[in-house]
Amino acid sequence: MDKSIISNMKEQLCLNDIDIRTYSPLAFAYIGDAVYELIIRTMLLNKGNMPVNKYHRKASHLVNASAQSEMIQELEPLLTEEEAAVFKRGRNAKSYTSAKHASVLEYRHATGFEALIGYLYLKEDMERIFYLIRKGLHIGEE
Repeated sequence: MDKSIISNMKEQLCLNDIDIRTYSPLAFAYIGDAVYELIIRTMLLNKGNMPVNKYHRKASHLVNASAQSEMIQELEPLLTEEEAAVFKRGRNAKSYTSAKHASVLEYRHATGFEALIGYLYLKEDMERIFYLIRKGLHIGEE
């Protein structure tokens, strides 16, 4: 069986195991933002070769605070109690930054979404991340 990307990174880069319960929701959002962006970029690359600025424009429509806010509002009923708690902790965390083109509420929801993605990533639950993203983007639905 293949190792997860995190297990492989830990081995190859000599990283220590971490207790994710010790991390703040904003730390989860920090890594979750990067994970979500990487997934979206990978999906766009899979659609074929195009100029980089076109990739960027398409990605920007999916990774902005407004889009993430809409997505998590659709996904909330699908979350487990644990996932909902992580989302709420991320949503309610005191952030010292804000989005340029989103309301405070959208930004907070997006932060909660990113916190959830980061939490699941650090739990090495990529299957759940992919499931939620597929549902949020309506991939495979008719």
